[in-house]
Amino acid sequence: MFPSVRVKVRNLDPCQQYYVAMDVNPVDSKRYRYVYHSSQWMVAGNTDHSCISPRLYVHPDSPCAGETWMRQVISFDRVKLTNNEMDDKGHIILQSMHKYKPRVHIIQHNPHMDLSQIQSLPASGVHSFSFPETEFTTVTAYQNQQITKLKIDRNPFAKGFRDPGRNRGVLDGLLESYPWRGPLSLDFKPFALQLQGTDGFTSSL
Repeated sequence: MFPSVRVKVRNLDPCQQYYVAMDVNPVDSKRYRYVYHSSQWMVAGNTDHSCISPRLYVHPDSPCAGETWMRQVISFDRVKLTNNEMDDKGHIILQSMHKYKPRVHIIQHNPHMDLSQIQSLPASGVHSFSFPETEFTTVTAYQNQQITKLKIDRNPFAKGFRDPGRNRGVLDGLLESYPWRGPLSLDFKPFALQLQGTDGFTSSL
């Protein structure tokens, strides 16, 4: 998945063990098409997402102490997406020409459960965050050749497509003009608040 989702976490219990995970949810139940003459996405009909079971990607550093998670930018740069509904490699399955939004989950470690291979979110001890900035539309082919070239040049998983002699001036200019963001922030209020009956969790940018 490129660009990758990157987050920073604050105000975790430094001594508590946590898993960090991500899944990708449909924004709506619509299928879209790209309209060339107006350069925009339009609704092309309804769809049914129930035929695809949502998959959860557990960050490979999990479980880890809150202190460790808070010291680093948590990057989901190894998440792999596919439109193959028969995939057996654990990739996140999405339908082409649909809108999706990733969710990041902070899961408190339960010593009685092995969460490293979990297929779905536990019923408790989970706090989830999503950000409108991460919404995207899935495609199997880009409609704009400059975007294709940009991703070949910048995607670390596309090394085999690169031409080292290519003039990258136009692509660099496009990249600099794009509003790239730093890591998103998951802001946890002091842990003690949770013991007083509130969830104590907020998200901020």
